[in-house]
Amino acid sequence: MTRLHDLSLVAQVGGLADGTLDPRELTAHYLDRIARLADLGAFAEVTPDAALRRAATLDPATGPLWGVPLADKDLVARAGVPTRYGSRARVHLVPTASDPLAEALDAAGAINVGKTSTSEFGLTGFTEPLIHAPARDPWRLTAGAGGSSGGAAVAVAAGLLPAAVGSDGGGSIRIPSATVGVVGLKPSRGRLPIGSGFDSPDGLSVTGPIARSAEDAGLLLDALVGLAPFTYATAAPSTGPFVEAARRPPGALRVGITTVSPWDDDEDIVLDADARTAFDTAAAWLSDAGHAVADADWHPFGYASLFHVLWRASAARIPLSDDDMMLVEPLTAWLVREGRRLSALDLLGGLASARAFERRTIADFAAFDAVLTPALAQRPQPVGAYAGHGPERTFAMQVEYAPYSSFVNVAGLPALTVPLTKDATGHPVSIQLVGRPGGEATLLSLAAQLERRRGPLPHPPAWDD
Repeated sequence: MTRLHDLSLVAQVGGLADGTLDPRELTAHYLDRIARLADLGAFAEVTPDAALRRAATLDPATGPLWGVPLADKDLVARAGVPTRYGSRARVHLVPTASDPLAEALDAAGAINVGKTSTSEFGLTGFTEPLIHAPARDPWRLTAGAGGSSGGAAVAVAAGLLPAAVGSDGGGSIRIPSATVGVVGLKPSRGRLPIGSGFDSPDGLSVTGPIARSAEDAGLLLDALVGLAPFTYATAAPSTGPFVEAARRPPGALRVGITTVSPWDDDEDIVLDADARTAFDTAAAWLSDAGHAVADADWHPFGYASLFHVLWRASAARIPLSDDDMMLVEPLTAWLVREGRRLSALDLLGGLASARAFERRTIADFAAFDAVLTPALAQRPQPVGAYAGHGPERTFAMQVEYAPYSSFVNVAGLPALTVPLTKDATGHPVSIQLVGRPGGEATLLSLAAQLERRRGPLPHPPAWDD
């Protein structure tokens, strides 16, 4: 028997549009699952009364996400809903105005059911804030879910939402998506009108979809692209709806492959056997499909120093008073203080180095339509693995776990993670595809081709609860 959460996002949107699904029934179904599976730590706040009221009073079907239950990441302000940014320094914050993303999702017809959990201010690649319970990998509850969009990825993987909207400033969509075995897509800088990457001087963070398939990710990306009546010229226009890109064969493409990371000269990066198997399998399947697969021969340099500047500078912008600094977590406090110590010359130098890295990387990858890398270097880490270490060691541990993520943000390129193989316990293992500027359609088409070769993956145990 098919349950509502067994239906894909594409099927739910279609059913809502033709009247075979009812927004009230669908919303109630997900709210029930969210309540019963609260121990997964996917949600920082749930708003059942408001969600059910909206489902009952929606205007006739309008907007690409009409009637679809979704949630805000707990970095997105929504009027009247506690928005804590994963931090004890914001425990009592209830905004009086909504951020543009929340307003735009409402205008698209979505039904908000609450806030998915995030790391404190979205600063880390694990979602274990001190303000509430950690987000847990639904495949292995003793493991964390990655971050910073950890709650969103868990919600999709466990069937608590049909899809989710996350943000990615250094891997925050792709790291948790790869950790829990769902599709995570970081768009090109400038692709989206909201969360474009142009919202901050470093240009790192963009909004993007988390979904159960490339097709679902394409549909949600189409909706996100349409959230405002303009786009940026830096992102090449699509050749059609992104959902259609996931449905059509990609043709014969040139695919580069590399296990090199830009951290290799500065950190102890070791690719584990399962990640290597997934990478090798993807390369073989792409070759079998008729793509020209070749070593990308990539040799990045000078990355660690520039990224340290950018990450500290991003923390420096968080509006924290001296009293707030007493409440935030040690890593956050360290990043903020270090960021505020940067001089204008330090920041300008870091930004200049980042733009030089962007130009070099785009040039190095120019011979390829897409570049294949591992998604993660290690298996999901135990809950609490990052606790008890000094800030620099905690940062290094995150790099060792996910060394292939942040460089894509610095380069402004699109990237997608997709689960491909399984480890000995049945846990999915993902790979990453990196595209050309504006190349999301190619990534979605390639990912869907790999999904077809892979076949259906099992769901985590919580799916059937």
